[in-house]
Amino acid sequence: MSLRIQQDIPLAPFTTLGFGGPARYFLTCDSADAVVDGLSFARREKVRLFILGGGSNLVVADGGFDGVVLRPAISGIAVEKTGRGILLTVGAGESWDGLVHFAAEHGYAGIECLSGIPGSVGATPIQNVGAYGQDVQETIHSVEAIERESGNRIDIDARDCGFGYRQSRFKGKDAGKYVVTSVRFLLRDDGVPSIRYPELQRAVAERFDPATLRSGAAALEAVRGVVLALRRNKSMVVDPADPHSRSAGSFFVNPVLDPQAFAKLQSAAQDVGAVPPTFPAEGGTKVPAAWLVEHAGFPRGTRRGGVGLSAHHALALVNYGGSARELLALAGEIRDAVFARFAVRLDMEPVILE
Repeated sequence: MSLRIQQDIPLAPFTTLGFGGPARYFLTCDSADAVVDGLSFARREKVRLFILGGGSNLVVADGGFDGVVLRPAISGIAVEKTGRGILLTVGAGESWDGLVHFAAEHGYAGIECLSGIPGSVGATPIQNVGAYGQDVQETIHSVEAIERESGNRIDIDARDCGFGYRQSRFKGKDAGKYVVTSVRFLLRDDGVPSIRYPELQRAVAERFDPATLRSGAAALEAVRGVVLALRRNKSMVVDPADPHSRSAGSFFVNPVLDPQAFAKLQSAAQDVGAVPPTFPAEGGTKVPAAWLVEHAGFPRGTRRGGVGLSAHHALALVNYGGSARELLALAGEIRDAVFARFAVRLDMEPVILE
């Protein structure tokens, strides 16, 4: 167990976008004790502190970060069979997709639709990661974390995490308060895959006889394979051979509109001769941000200098050899255009570090 301290380390290689100048200090922590030591180091240096996960939801400024970047690299997957299912205690530094693969091949159900999402396990409760009809809040049992100011360790039950659509207490009222060191997931041992999302249902039906996907590791891995194929077709699986995959995934959150805002959108949509697809959501109606982006005048493949929209997905802003400054300028242009046309304000998913 150790704390590794480095200086002037470029951050671009630690992000899926490939942007980012150097961090003044870069700390790699392979244990909870090392995290505590790292937090103490940042306090002694009296500089800003940023916690780096897998770098998949992050835009780092071209000039870098004049502070401490702390990277929890805590590994390990502990398996416990309980009366309620399979309890996995997973280090924050473990690969998220690696965990999904581990669960599927062992017949543990509940996260198979979250295959191919880049990043680390420790970041998933912060964002309440979700895709194809699943969210991690469905399977998170509890979160182990360290309070940044005091260094105290705390175990937070899932009911107290404040989960919402792409939201949690770690991103909301307690943003910047904790460092996640491990996450416990309660998965089902019945091996029954979740195929609720319409696009996934269609794709599975095209490839398999549903009767063959009732349960077990083979069924879970089959659904995982379909999800990976869907994401890969959208360049949403990180692949050095795919230039469109140098992104932060979906750059904008699908907005949930109250009845008044949705009525305004419907009126504005008539002017462009289109009807937005909708999904029921708590607090209103969810509208795909990708639809708003494309109908505001930004089709897939749009370029601005060295950045642009992926040719395969309107929500993926891609680094084609440009800069963070260019990317954020394009994001601002898109947000302004969507608001001007539909009176909807898009929220950005990635964290901006500068």
